[in-house]
Amino acid sequence: MDPKNILIIEDDEEIIELIEINVEHLDYKVDRAMEGEEGLEKAQSRSYDLIILDLMLPKIDGLEVCKTLRAEDNNTPILMLTAKSEEFDKVLGLELGADDYLTKPFSIRELLARIKANLRRVEVDKKEISAKVESQELKIGDLAIQPDKRKVIKSGEIISLTPKEFELLHLFAAHPGKAFSRDELLQEIWGYQFEGYDHTVNSHINRLRNKIEADPSEPMYLKTVWGVGYRFAEPEEIRE
Repeated sequence: MDPKNILIIEDDEEIIELIEINVEHLDYKVDRAMEGEEGLEKAQSRSYDLIILDLMLPKIDGLEVCKTLRAEDNNTPILMLTAKSEEFDKVLGLELGADDYLTKPFSIRELLARIKANLRRVEVDKKEISAKVESQELKIGDLAIQPDKRKVIKSGEIISLTPKEFELLHLFAAHPGKAFSRDELLQEIWGYQFEGYDHTVNSHINRLRNKIEADPSEPMYLKTVWGVGYRFAEPEEIRE
């Protein structure tokens, strides 16, 4: 198996070295950038399995790097690091396309758990897709979801989704009518449980609604189940 390639975009050299020592021990290859502009250029020009991205960076901050990559349909998983504890920064990072985040100071054990979880999720998806002999396309209303190609088409136009957005949509669409709690979605999509991070799910749901719903304020596909979580509409609820 080829070693995983990780890009670390962080302006604190001690943190970079700490991460490098620990991930290289797991036989991951590491590339580094200490400025947002340099990190963005590397992410645009090379292929990585994971990007560890600091929020506060010289020249271009982490939010702008994340926003630019997602706008270019670069769906490499992004684990964002932030020294700030404000809810605003965390939610905004997720809304712009980050898959996960850690607040500094963090334990190296927690960081490694997050790295492994994100890499494992991508690997599991690839194995599941390659194991399918036929494409099991899901057609719901004006949406067509193609798991083997990780593609979503709405009214004939391709919708660009991040890995986590696609996984959420596919999970929902494969189980119409089933109500998922936020904790269940965290476990299913992110691969681990972390208490108090309901806004992670909420942010991804909001982004999904903005992309697939004609009117996100009155969603036809992704329904809120008050006091529980979310569910995907059943066929009879969807207007053609």
